[in-house]
This record gives sequence, C-alpha cells and structure tokens, in this order.
Amino acid sequence: MNTARSWEALQDKRFRAFFIARTTSMVGTSMAPVALAFAVLHVDERAAALGQVMAARMVAMVVFLMVGGVIADRMSRRTLIQVSHTLTALTQGIVAWLVISGHATIPLIIAIEAVNGAVSAFSMPAMQGLVPQLVEPRLLQQADALMSFARNGTMIIGPVLAGVVVAGPGPGWALAVDACTYVLAILALSRIALPAAVRRGSSMVADLRDGWTEFTRRDWLWIIVVVFGFLNAIHIGAWMVIGPYIAKTDPDLGVHGWSLVLSAEAVGAVLMTVVLMRLDLRRPLRAGMLGIALLSLPILVLGLDPRTVVLMPLAFVAGAGTQVFSTGWSVALMENVPEHALSRVSSYDMLGSYVAIPIGTTVFGWLAAVADPRTILVVTAVTYGVVSLATLLVPGIRHLRRATIVAAQQDSPVG
Repeated sequence: MNTARSWEALQDKRFRAFFIARTTSMVGTSMAPVALAFAVLHVDERAAALGQVMAARMVAMVVFLMVGGVIADRMSRRTLIQVSHTLTALTQGIVAWLVISGHATIPLIIAIEAVNGAVSAFSMPAMQGLVPQLVEPRLLQQADALMSFARNGTMIIGPVLAGVVVAGPGPGWALAVDACTYVLAILALSRIALPAAVRRGSSMVADLRDGWTEFTRRDWLWIIVVVFGFLNAIHIGAWMVIGPYIAKTDPDLGVHGWSLVLSAEAVGAVLMTVVLMRLDLRRPLRAGMLGIALLSLPILVLGLDPRTVVLMPLAFVAGAGTQVFSTGWSVALMENVPEHALSRVSSYDMLGSYVAIPIGTTVFGWLAAVADPRTILVVTAVTYGVVSLATLLVPGIRHLRRATIVAAQQDSPVG
C-alpha cells in the first residue's frame, strides 16, 4: 500500500463520518478513567470504593455482551451506537452533575456506572460489525489502522487533558467533558446512511446458537480467543499489577521511569498504525502472533534488569507488535466472518478478553504477596512467549491469508 493511498478510506464520506464520531468519543473514553477515579476519590477516599465502582462497570459489561452482540446483528448498527452514546452521555452527565453539586454518593455512582458498563456491551460489538459496511474489502486493513491510530493517539492525549481539567475546575467537570464528546459523536453518526437492517424472526437463543456456530467452526478463531483469555490475564497481571509495584520499589526505574516506559509502548503502537496504512499484512494472524509474542521481552527485562533505558525501547517494540496483532486480528474477523454474524462473534471474542482482566489482577496480586515478584515476571515472560508462538503450530493461524489478496491472485491470468 503506497503513501498516496494511505488515507484512501477517509475519502468515503460514510467512513469519514464514523472516523470523526469514533475519534471524538474516544477522547472522552480516554479521559474517563482519570476523571472517574478522581471523582470517586473526591466522594470517598478509600481505594475500596474505587474498586467497587470499576468492578460494577466491568461485571455489567460482561453480563450483557452476548445480548449486545445479538442486538447489534439484528438492528441498524449505526442506530444502536447512537442510542448507546445517548445513554453514555446521560449517565456520565448525571455523575458529573452529582459530583459538581455535592450530591454524589458511592452507591449512586456504582449504580450509574453499572448502567454505563451495560451500555458499552451493546456499542462495542456494533462498532466492530459496522466497519465492513462502510468501506470496500480491500480497505479494511487501512480503515482498522486509521481507527487504531485515533484510539492510540487519544489514549496519549485524553489522560493529560483529564488531568488538566481535574486539577482545575475539578473531576466533575472532566466527566462533563466526557459526556459532551458523546453528544458530538451522535451528530457525526447521523451523517451515515446505511440500508435498512434485515429483520430475523429467530429467537434470542437461536441467534446466540448461530453465533456460537460461526465462532466455533473456524479453528483459528476460537483457538486464539481461548489462548488470549490466558495471555490477557497474565499480561494484565504482570505488566499492570506487578509492573507498578516494581517501579515504585526500584530506584533505577521509579514512577517517572515507569511512565516513560508506558509512553514508549503507546508511541510504538501509534507509529505502527502509520506503517499498517501503507503495508498489507498478507498473513495477518501469523504476523499478529509474532507481534504479540514481543510483549514477553519487556516483561522479562522488568524481572531481570528493570532500568528505564533498557525497558523503553523494548516497550516501544512491544507496542508496535501489539498493534500488528490488533489490526491483523480485526482484518481476519471482518474478512472471514459473515457480516450478519460479525457482532455476535465479536461479542464472544470480547467476553474471552474481558473475563480475563479481573482474574489476572486478582491472581497476580496474590502471587506478588506470596512469592518474589521478579521471579514471577521471568516465569510469566517465558510462558507468554512460548504460548504465543505455539499458536503458529495451528495451520489455520499460520496460513490464513488476506481474502482480497487471494481473490486478486485467483482473478489474475497467471493465477
């Protein structure tokens, strides 16, 4: 893919409107963790209170993911996203008002954020299924890379913006800004015109069963989801739980060094999205699993020699590798799963990912208390790398090719 075509997907006005809407809402999404954390701590200084709020949101999202996938395959995905954004703006706006007015309580915030989590269970599968409806198949990788570029970029800018607002007007106003971004996203989505959704007379259970059939019939799909349930748990536990603990206790790394390491990881992901706008992944899953295996390197060094100057370049490479997997995986799903079942299949994928998060944080928090954290990191890194590369033993993962490339070769005289 040459430089002149790198932004070709944005020439389609429907995808351009979706890109603007998604980027706008992601600014708010990236602000939300910082804004919500300080809003909760403004009401109750106990760490347990923040944990309860975060758990309520995550549990509600996991509970409703399957239903969200079915609904997203049944109705207009654009409409579903707009309704979800409306509810997100309302819930975040209510929490903002409660905090600003001084009427907020932890039980109220827990209840509202649980609704927020349930709403996201409908919007996320819908977004995954909407992109193939907006761009040509040959532009799917570029479209996903553009979305990843926006997501990674806002993850750098959003927390900084949230910090400025929290330090100034206060955490309630940061949540208000978050709510406003969703209102703007709703307006952008209104510019997308799509054919009417095909109504099916099947039951919810039948739709779930059909989605499960689509999910399990492809060995590369369910194997990677199962493997990532394990990989995500140990990645979250090792990198996001034990990592900050090592940073806080090690004089050669420290909190400042750890922030630089995380920034290097984000920069690596952002720059790789630019590369992926120009370079086609001919075998997206092979490239993706090789890329994700690179995450084992900074985890290993964090256990052996946690110095900022060593960790930063490795985190940069790991961030780039993670982005290769993210794009390769999205393209493989969008090209090989029928559009009418894509949201349901995506919901099964997301369920495997999100269930692993509380497991990883809990298990590794316990392990760090009963064993040497650095030894845990070394063992985790080796395990992560071996499991990632072992998936390449599966022919479907190793040999899956871009559908557009295969079609082009079949249509050529030589083919």
